[in-house]
Amino acid sequence: MTHEDDRRDVRSEAEGAVPDEKQAVTPGENAADPDDGAAAGPDPDPSSGDAGHERESPAPSADATDPSDPSDPSDSDGTEKGKKKQTSFWKELPVLIGVALVLALVIKAFAVQAFYIPSASMENTLQIGDRVLVNKIVYRTRDVRRGDIVVFNGLDSWDPEVQIQEPTNPVSKFFNMVGGAFGVVPGEKDYIKRVIGVPGDRVKCCDSQGRMTVNGVPLDERSYLFTDPVTGERNKPSNEPFDVTVQPGNLWVMGDHREVSYDSRQHRGDPGGGAIPENRVIGRAFVVVWPVDRVDTLPIPKTFEQPALSAAAALLPATPLALGLIGALPITWLRRRLRTHHP
Repeated sequence: MTHEDDRRDVRSEAEGAVPDEKQAVTPGENAADPDDGAAAGPDPDPSSGDAGHERESPAPSADATDPSDPSDPSDSDGTEKGKKKQTSFWKELPVLIGVALVLALVIKAFAVQAFYIPSASMENTLQIGDRVLVNKIVYRTRDVRRGDIVVFNGLDSWDPEVQIQEPTNPVSKFFNMVGGAFGVVPGEKDYIKRVIGVPGDRVKCCDSQGRMTVNGVPLDERSYLFTDPVTGERNKPSNEPFDVTVQPGNLWVMGDHREVSYDSRQHRGDPGGGAIPENRVIGRAFVVVWPVDRVDTLPIPKTFEQPALSAAAALLPATPLALGLIGALPITWLRRRLRTHHP
């Protein structure tokens, strides 16, 4: 057997037996020796000088790439795109922060502002470190109501409840301003208290049962007055008696932790008798937003919804007018009588 036949036998064994119909040779061609068991070889390559040699497999294309090859340009392109996206994000981040700050300042100026609670004057309703949202437009559509928790500016006439060291560094000033916009830095000029009396109300403490009264109607303050978590002892409505009438355009405000709150009671010698001007009110605190375990709304206590409060308040300003009308009736009757007798 020739060397060429050996090669063809190896190929035949590797590829398996070829079907019989393919083993037949056409007339005129030399058939392989039956004893050898060799099948007819592949058609000779016309371009090849050796008809008996196998056709060589084409060389891999230069464009073909191995998926596992780390130098694959497609992988390189993906990495470059990822890097470009990351670079683009970091370039856009200052713009996003700037837009967020502008929006926060706009919202703060016109609609809602966050405030940090720095003192214990409103415990247990508000705790030190709480953040509350304040609605700044609510009083454009309605009057301040009894029981509202309001934030107001008291810098001109009230001593600060907390002392804030004003930063001198421009960078610190900027971050202080940003912190104030988001309610993470306390402000020394802003106070938060509960409204007890509105214009025309007579606020008195206390009645024979130790209750505060508004227009003669006793308030049930047990739902919001500070209660010591250790002893369970509740604050009194006030440790000092007072009897005031709230002047027009003013509000009588007090903290829920009466024993530590610095409020209208300590300013009775001021113009307005301790009440604050309504135009100093920044807005109404309506929800605690931080910390998460203290998130809650701040509704008006039910005791301030007593119809008798408003009814009594309506009578108070009407009393002088009623007395004037009663006094004018006899004079009017006398004038009519005189005109009748002396036409």
